[in-house]
Amino acid sequence: MGNYYLSSFGRIVASYEEYINIGLKVIVLKEDLVKKVLFGISCALVLASGSALAAPSVNGSTGLINNPSADVLREGEFSLGYYHLKDGGVGIFNTNILPKLEVGVAGFRYDHQDNENYINAKFSILSESVLSPGVAVGIEDIANTRERSAYAVASKALPFGFRMHVGAGNGRFDGVFAGIEKIINPISVLTGNNVFPATTLIAEYDGKHMNYGARMAIVPGLKLDAGWRNHDGYVGMSYTY
Repeated sequence: MGNYYLSSFGRIVASYEEYINIGLKVIVLKEDLVKKVLFGISCALVLASGSALAAPSVNGSTGLINNPSADVLREGEFSLGYYHLKDGGVGIFNTNILPKLEVGVAGFRYDHQDNENYINAKFSILSESVLSPGVAVGIEDIANTRERSAYAVASKALPFGFRMHVGAGNGRFDGVFAGIEKIINPISVLTGNNVFPATTLIAEYDGKHMNYGARMAIVPGLKLDAGWRNHDGYVGMSYTY
């Protein structure tokens, strides 16, 4: 009789151990699932905020400081911008005339040399997603006013608010160019009685120089840029609608 009870007790203990092991496996699977979901959400937020903070580059095409990114204006959108440079300024207009095709013009006005107008075009080959980068090809200064430059570029959001851009081209790019963005806050943050605007820090290598800047979203569509480009400071403002 005693052996029977001992045997039954052993089976009960074994069953509890099995249930505990199953429970632990479920907890581990849930933790892994939660991590994957949080990772996906963070990447999606970076993707959304990255598009919202996109603006014209100094050379015209949607991008960073000097470098283009894989971002293109959506169908029906347009952007206007102006950058004040040490030796003059540049006015920019971009628009989307066909799905995935962005075209624009950048008018450089210099203090001590002839003015220049660049006609630019960029086509999105692949839209960025959580798992894959965005890819685009483009041409700057199509009319070869100074130096026609063709390029291909890929852009990808990363965890923790980072976004990478890597490309290659001829002309002014002179090979490989790259840049990284760090979103400080993807949405405007209320601090006391003040609102700190959504801000992105930018660092890039344009094939010849290292450039650094910051881009702030003042109100929806309106961005303010400032930084260090080609060994000189710059400030700018753009509006996308």
